[in-house]
Amino acid sequence: MIKKIVVLGVSGSGKSLIGKNIADELGYRFFDGDDFHSAENVAKMSQGIPLTDDDRKDWLAVLNRLLIDNPTAVIACSGLKPEYRTMLRQGLNDVAMIYLKGNIDTIWERHQKRDGHYFNGREMLESQFAILVEPTEEEAFVIDISQDADAVLNEALSFLPKT
Repeated sequence: MIKKIVVLGVSGSGKSLIGKNIADELGYRFFDGDDFHSAENVAKMSQGIPLTDDDRKDWLAVLNRLLIDNPTAVIACSGLKPEYRTMLRQGLNDVAMIYLKGNIDTIWERHQKRDGHYFNGREMLESQFAILVEPTEEEAFVIDISQDADAVLNEALSFLPKT
């Protein structure tokens, strides 16, 4: 059975909700990648300034360490580029990745309903879509998020091997 899972997608795709629900269903620890950004990264995003590869490097290393150090883990992380996903998997053999795929209009609509999140503005979301290199089906299980959260969760769970 897969014991390390990363739920990928742009901000607002449902990573935290689906990741937490997967963790609860499997009895795994859940880590929201947003909680591990440096104060500097949070300040940048709060001002509507997109993060650079350099900004993300230490953050991705921390998330990789969480995967290594915990016997079971589900992490919500944007993982926008192949090199980010490689950094997340470094030193690990079996990490399942689940990519929550949606279009910008659907996700922006969800963003507008969120309260108190530091991710600021449509331009920030557009910047994520601009650098996004979607994982292939060989790299991640791809799930269309236009369906409701329960359907997304059930589809995610169906992808994970039972043994």
